Amino acid sequence: MNGKHKIFVYGTLRRGECRWPALEHSEYLGEAVTEASFELADLGPFPGLVRGGATPVVGECYRVDDATLARLDTIEQHPRFYVREAVKLADGTMAMAYLLNQEQTQGAPRIASGDWVRHRAAREGCPGAPQADRL
Repeated sequence: MNGKHKIFVYGTLRRGECRWPALEHSEYLGEAVTEASFELADLGPFPGLVRGGATPVVGECYRVDDATLARLDTIEQHPRFYVREAVKLADGTMAMAYLLNQEQTQGAPRIASGDWVRHRAAREGCPGAPQADRL
């Protein structure tokens, strides 16, 4: 590894979420959405991005250095739990993201909106949030 890496985050690493402090000193590139070829599973305290669906997943992109990437790998337990892989974004660019496989998310509800933050707020009864969108 050398230099900078573009990372797409969609769950607890997003701004305002519990693991975002790991990225607070990284370059925020903006909001992003994946191409519509994923599923987002609700695993309780965190989501899982899975290939093979038809949902565009909402998240954010950051440019991170090698040390931050290594820290994210530790947080996400790569490669023992999540696996870091390249994903295509709706704008045609690529970014690295942490994915799970279908077996790891079997039986978990899918998040129809593809937006973990919105879904979690609705699920936890945040005033003004839309109703939870489980499939």
